[in-house]
Amino acid sequence: MTAGIDTTRFRVEGMDCASCATKVDTAVRRIAGVEDVSVSVVSGTMTVMHSSATDLGVVSGKVTSLGYKATPLPARAAPGGALDEPVIADGLGVDEDQDHDGHGRESHDHDHAPHADHDHGGHGHSVPESSDGKRREPATTPAAGKDAALEGLHGHDHAFEEGPWWKTSKARLTIIAGIAVAVAFAAGQIFPQVEQWVFIAAMVVGLLPIARRAYVGAVNGSPFSIETLMTVAAVGAVFINAAEEAAIVVLLFLVGELLEGVATGRARASIKALASLVPKTAFREVGGKTDEVPADSLAIGDVILVRPGDRMPADGIIVSGESAIDEAPVTGESVPKRKQIDDQVFAGTINQEGALRVRVTAAAADNTISRIIALVEEAQESKAPTERFIDRFSRYYTPGVMVVAALIAVLPPLITGAPWDEWIYKGLAVLLIGCPCALVISTPAAIAAALSAGARRGLLMKGGAVLESLGKINMVALDKTGTLTAGKPQVTDIVAGARSERETLELAAALEVGSSHPLASAILSRAKADGIEPAQATKAGAVGGKGVVGTVNGTDLFLGSPKAVAEKVALGTELDARIVALNDEGKTVSVLLANGEVAGLIAMRDEPRPDAIEGLKALKALGADIVMLTGDNKRTAAAIGRALGIEPRAELLPEDKQRIVGELKATGKVVAKVGDGINDAPALAAADIGIAMGGGTDVALETADAAVLHGRVVDVANMIALSQATMANIGQNITISLGLKAFFLVTTVIGVTGLWPAILADTGATVLVTANAMRLLGWKGLGGKA
Repeated sequence: MTAGIDTTRFRVEGMDCASCATKVDTAVRRIAGVEDVSVSVVSGTMTVMHSSATDLGVVSGKVTSLGYKATPLPARAAPGGALDEPVIADGLGVDEDQDHDGHGRESHDHDHAPHADHDHGGHGHSVPESSDGKRREPATTPAAGKDAALEGLHGHDHAFEEGPWWKTSKARLTIIAGIAVAVAFAAGQIFPQVEQWVFIAAMVVGLLPIARRAYVGAVNGSPFSIETLMTVAAVGAVFINAAEEAAIVVLLFLVGELLEGVATGRARASIKALASLVPKTAFREVGGKTDEVPADSLAIGDVILVRPGDRMPADGIIVSGESAIDEAPVTGESVPKRKQIDDQVFAGTINQEGALRVRVTAAAADNTISRIIALVEEAQESKAPTERFIDRFSRYYTPGVMVVAALIAVLPPLITGAPWDEWIYKGLAVLLIGCPCALVISTPAAIAAALSAGARRGLLMKGGAVLESLGKINMVALDKTGTLTAGKPQVTDIVAGARSERETLELAAALEVGSSHPLASAILSRAKADGIEPAQATKAGAVGGKGVVGTVNGTDLFLGSPKAVAEKVALGTELDARIVALNDEGKTVSVLLANGEVAGLIAMRDEPRPDAIEGLKALKALGADIVMLTGDNKRTAAAIGRALGIEPRAELLPEDKQRIVGELKATGKVVAKVGDGINDAPALAAADIGIAMGGGTDVALETADAAVLHGRVVDVANMIALSQATMANIGQNITISLGLKAFFLVTTVIGVTGLWPAILADTGATVLVTANAMRLLGWKGLGGKA
């Protein structure tokens, strides 16, 4: 940020259409010291970049003078470090810049050596968890420049909860105006001689606040607002003895504004509803006791108890217990996920079965829900190219409408001698028809709804420009490890030797107990899945650079790479051939010796995500070509590429990935780069759209344009599909707004319709456009599933 320039966010109450946002934007920009302003109608926020000397009270006062309420949100929290590079949840990602034949694991307490040269050297058998925090955990550093608006939302302290629509000031004004029109109608029937005057009085009741807003807007740089058009039309109608119509038009205008506010409130509520997913209290364990404390007081490292049926009050890692977790409130997934020790859980999800003890990994302002809210609010304040074009267009459109209306009112009487009253009436109707509200709201309403719908399904996009550009993607370059694959190896094959497959797995698992290394975890996970409870090995230890040894029930064991085992015993032609075949499939092979005999082989590989094939098919169906870019070796990349049916490009350094993305763009492709963020920053930045793949708070929101929060490949296709659906919706909105205007313009000029239909055309178009945009809130993703 520029020296001497601060950024302050305000909560603004009362905005319900694009015209409101424009007036606020224009007025605040005229304040001395203000550098830039960004207003979001849907989120009800305004971000102001200003000099450090700017009086925030003046900013609030200016907005208040326009008829809204503005209050600064709490000051920004001090940055705790940017999330420039995400990591795969639980820190089990494989470093792609070291291939499977040469990835050292010195940093692990259980150092499995290379895949083709798999030694278990440095096997320290450390305890998976410890109170001193030595176990690897997901990164939890907050994004740089984190907006403290999160704190208000997360803590359910919405600065301006307007309450039910019928309790708002606009509703009260509309009701009073409606009563005034009803009284005027009754009085006119009883006393016809005062009909004109009572309707003028009824009109004034509703028009005075509108006229005041028109005046304040004009003196603050917005002379061509909808309030100005409304005021001119209503006053003009009185002068041509159409007071009854003027009163009805003012009432219809107020009803239309009220409907706009209700429709906009739906989108605003969709984001506020996210904050309500996080419970207000949590059960924190301190000194062996469990105390109920405010959820926003939880700190990183706290251990909390989550009972069956409770929502998670924070992001964290399970330290004891096992349960099914309903993640539908956050991810949209209908099937609960089984979670156990070391698995990550997200704030707002529901613990369905057993009691869990969870170690908190993110403070309230940085948990999954808070980050989603922050990103969506910030995204809604950034304008898409289409929206910026319509904003520029409307600046000329509205004055143009006033000129056309004036010409319609004046030229026919002057040139042809037509009646002045008739053509002034038509000119006033054209003024109302020409109001740009529906046109101006057509794009931001759709984009805000789409951003909200995407966020509820873990699709996070940094603004309308990103959302709009995603629909144009025709080339997707994906990382392998942590993107197309889960980022942690799994046991794929067990080959019996002197012992059966099950016994081979039992003995290998006994040697791996206590290790947190990814390959050891793979063996232990497979043993658990097969219902094996590993025995405790004795005399366990590491053979430097070769493998691990131990004794189980009197059997001496050694688990190591084929090369290390070949130094002890002959493997034989058949086993050698099988090992070569498994290596050709990109798999790591470990050999188990039991009392000097080859007990069996265990092969492991980082397997494709369960939805990888489905996701790639969806991308192809949307017209995108696909390439896999990986730092892994060619053999492994080719094996994964064959399994997924895509082209692999392997053994790439970060600069190679960046270069390839540039080459693809040079061929005319619109390129999306998808990666887990490790060593991918250059390529993510070089692509037209960079998409970070990750889990929970480990998403690289600061480096990428968008993020797939829950790590599903199909969600990349969902992003593109959502963009395309949004652009189609915007097209429909523009057609509705301009089509209705064109129709009523013609019918007004030829004398078929008048003031009432004119204001109904404007109000009706705005409500229709907003309602059509809000349909995107129900978007469910490809195949109807989030």
